[in-house]
Parts: sequence; structure tokens; C-alpha cells
Amino acid sequence: MASKGGISEIASRYATALFDLADQAKQLDAVAGDLRTISNLVDESEDLRRVVRSPVLSRADQGAAMAAIMDKIGATDLTKKFIGHVAAGRRLFALQAMIRAYLDELASRRGEVTADVTSARDLTPAQIEAVEAALKKAVGGDVAVNLNTDPSLIGGLIVKVGSRMIDSSVSSKLQRLKLAMKGA
Repeated sequence: MASKGGISEIASRYATALFDLADQAKQLDAVAGDLRTISNLVDESEDLRRVVRSPVLSRADQGAAMAAIMDKIGATDLTKKFIGHVAAGRRLFALQAMIRAYLDELASRRGEVTADVTSARDLTPAQIEAVEAALKKAVGGDVAVNLNTDPSLIGGLIVKVGSRMIDSSVSSKLQRLKLAMKGA
């Protein structure tokens, strides 16, 4: 596997190539949707994370597993070919970084700011709309929101916009209370 710096370089090269191909094919949004779905699947499935990260699995096995997933989600041909190419090149370990780099580039070209929002449970459409509206007002422009779930938060949200982070999760509040009680 590559180092963290190596992964970001690999991810950047692959994401740029995919972005250029998607732009030429007028499929930027379709590919972005596919990539978001894939990212969510990897986040939610321990088995899929093992397939993506395992150096033991052969290229063929990784490629076959990813091809089956691409068919199941109804991915575009461009996304299928891209994921197949990544698997054949033994680069699936950098897939999540490639997806982030692609989505960041898409947001950047559109003049959007990207916000990562992590909640304890899946947000309802009304909650998502409220978060997007609040972020748009706070940032003063368009915001692309990446939603994640982490049950360990117990409740609340963690919002990251650029280098700023707002942590209003219950687990963080409990941790701060625990530290304050130790000092008392």
C-alpha cells in the first residue's frame, strides 16, 4: 500500500482523469451520483471495505466483486469502466480518496464549498434541507453537503467546512463533561 501522501497523489491523478472523461461525456452529475453511492456502500459494509482494502484478494476477484456492485447500483458505463480500471491497477485501496477528490473538484469548478456533515442517524429529507439552508446562509454561497453517519456520536452533528469544524455531538459533550469532572 502507499503512504498517505502517495494515496492523495494517486487519488488526485485518477480523479482528474475521471473528471475529464465525465466532463467530455457530459456525465459529471451521473458519475458523481454513482461515486456517492459507492462511497456510502463502502462506509456501510465491512465486507466491501475488506474487498477494497485487501492486498490478498486477486485483481480478478476484486474486479468481479466491484463489477457486481456496479451492476447492482445501475452505475453508468463510464463509472463501471473507471472502477474496473482501478481494480485492475490494484488501486482500490485509494478508492475513497479518489471519490473525495472527484467530488471536491466538481464542487470547486462549480464554485461550491464542500461541507462534511456527520450525524448519529440518517437525517430525514427535511433535516437535510434545514442543514443545507443553514450552511448556505453561514457560508454565503452554494454548499455541497456530504452526509455521513456515525452511531458513536449518540446525537447531534459534526460539521466540517474547509478547515473549520463544529462539533455539537453528544459524545463530545460527554467527553468534555468527563474531563471537567476530573479537574473538579
